[in-house]
Amino acid sequence: MTAKSGMPPALNIITLATFAASLSVRALDPVLPHVADDFGVSIATAASFAAVFAFTFAVVQPAIGAAADLFGKARLMTICLVLLGAANVLGALSTSFPMLFVTRVLAGIGSGGVFPVALSLTSDLVGPDKRQLAIGRTLAGSMSGNLLGATASGLIGDLLGWRGVLAVLGGLVIIVAIAVAAGFRGAALRRPPRTSFTALKAGYRTILANPNARICYSAVFIEGCCVLGLFPFIASFLFELGETSLSIAGIVIAGFAVGGLLYTLTVSRFLPWLGVRGMMIAGTTLVGMQLGVVAFGLGWKLQTLSLLLMGWGFYMIHGCLQVFASELSVEARATALSLHSFFFFMGQTVGPIVYGFGLQHAGKTPTLIAAAAIMVVLGFVCAKFLKQQLPADAAARPDVKP
Repeated sequence: MTAKSGMPPALNIITLATFAASLSVRALDPVLPHVADDFGVSIATAASFAAVFAFTFAVVQPAIGAAADLFGKARLMTICLVLLGAANVLGALSTSFPMLFVTRVLAGIGSGGVFPVALSLTSDLVGPDKRQLAIGRTLAGSMSGNLLGATASGLIGDLLGWRGVLAVLGGLVIIVAIAVAAGFRGAALRRPPRTSFTALKAGYRTILANPNARICYSAVFIEGCCVLGLFPFIASFLFELGETSLSIAGIVIAGFAVGGLLYTLTVSRFLPWLGVRGMMIAGTTLVGMQLGVVAFGLGWKLQTLSLLLMGWGFYMIHGCLQVFASELSVEARATALSLHSFFFFMGQTVGPIVYGFGLQHAGKTPTLIAAAAIMVVLGFVCAKFLKQQLPADAAARPDVKP
């Protein structure tokens, strides 16, 4: 344990891994208009990259969680980082839209093996009393990756095009994968991997029997749909306002990640003041207000500030939901958090499709106002029905305390 923070040194390695994995999540969003032009497809078709990345990320989660619980979390996370980096490099070499599409599928698999496993490792290393703060640090790595990935992709896109974006980020991820592998070699991880398929099946039963599971997983699906589903359309919204610079699109999208970083810096102050329920209500209310702001098409500077506030509010509730997910099971924690990511990224898969339909048939303002209303209601529902409680398999672990 580190003397000052009371957090294990391995948490720094985990944070680096989430940083690298998050570099690619929003990498193509600022450059989608140029991808669409190069391959002669519509912006809605190009936005399918965001959907396929999220869908692939989602569908591998049950397998990733099971594999992590069975064979070792650190090893699996490192392999997935290498896959993610290689997929980005191959994407830069794509000669057709279908080929680029396939590389985004592979990138989704690679990224899907990192973040939920990182959260599980964090929860293994830190007790419940410090878990939200530790997860906040892990989120800081993710938000920093999102911030750098979105901002750098816009800047690199203006200089080297979208292929340069994928090549540079792919190389960075591979370098980080090597560093993470070396770091974990000397890290003392308290809990050995599971080796029993019977125990794994029992873990699924424990997770799904927990009354918090239904609310928690439904909530993250709605989050992904209403908030992250909007991102592939932000660059086109700016184009409609006459802002055609990819750098501007990257800066606006990066505002969301800056808000996430602000959350990680302020959670230790706001959590004692607002409590978990207050954090969820305040977070979704803030998100709803900012969705309303985006609906009215303000200038890019105001939209950047709006997305900053949206990111701050989003992670106020999302951080709470991640803690609830980590407490659904002790023995199958990686599986529980992988299911959390499955529903979250399924929401991000459905989100661009729903937004695309809404923008085409109802218009921008009604679609965004509807999403805002759903988010506000979500906060009150979560605050009312989610209850903090020990998982059913906690009794078998003497090191787990209420």
